[in-house]
Parts: sequence; structure tokens; C-alpha cells
Amino acid sequence: MNIKEKLKSLNLELPKVSTPGGSYVSVNIRGHIVYVAIQFPIINGALYYQGRLGEELTTDDGYKAMQMCALNVIAQIHEKVGFNTIEGLNHLDAYYQSYGDWNDAPKVVNGASDLFLKLLEEKGTHSRAIFGVDKLYSNLSVGLTCTFTLNK
Repeated sequence: MNIKEKLKSLNLELPKVSTPGGSYVSVNIRGHIVYVAIQFPIINGALYYQGRLGEELTTDDGYKAMQMCALNVIAQIHEKVGFNTIEGLNHLDAYYQSYGDWNDAPKVVNGASDLFLKLLEEKGTHSRAIFGVDKLYSNLSVGLTCTFTLNK
């Protein structure tokens, strides 16, 4: 089953790829490593899940927002590299903005991790780091960067 078929079975579809908002590229390849610039819960130009987790947004909202970020990563890889060239996902860095004593970041980031594992299976196994930040672009609740290894 290919990525689009797997997404369809999950009632998901690939969004249009976003364009960088500055002087950088969304996908950068160095040697056999693919770096995907930060992706946000933006689908086809519309911004979703703005606000702070634990204040305007719930942990479940954050999970869905992080899943959207992962969908954008997948769309970038699909369009710019192709999944047939990917050996696997290496690592993801997840960013979130929260309020007060909210402390469910690992559950939120599972929105991305779970999707990568469902779609890529063994190739989706990865390490990750999670960072709480004061502010993200346009008050979006989460952001995600990833690195992949290319087939040799």
C-alpha cells in the first residue's frame, strides 16, 4: 500500500505543500540526509489550532495539530524527494506553546509520531526532542521539523 492509500484508509489526504516564509528552502538535502524545515498546522493556506495548549487548546487539540504538522512533512517529502528514495525517518524536533502548568507535551507529539509509524511502519521509527517555547509563528500552537535518511 502506498502513502496516499494509507492516508485514505485513515481518512486523511496530503495537503498542498507550503512555501517558505523567508530566505530558506522547505526541504534541504545534504549527502544522504533530508532536512524538512518547520511545518505548522496549516492546511492549504488555512491556519489551525492557534493559541496556547492548556489555555485555549486541549491536549487532544494539540495531538490533532501535531498530526497536521506531520501531514505537511509528508507532503513535502512526497513532492520534493519521493518516498521511494527514503530509507527512514531519523529524528523529529517538536515545538509547542503552552500555558501555566500544562504538561502533556509527549501526548501531543504522539500526533506526529503515531502518524509516521502508521504510514512508514519500520521506516517511521525515530527519536525525538520536545521544546516548549514562548511564541510560535502566528500564535500557532505547535511546529515540527524532521530529518530523514535517503537510500544509498
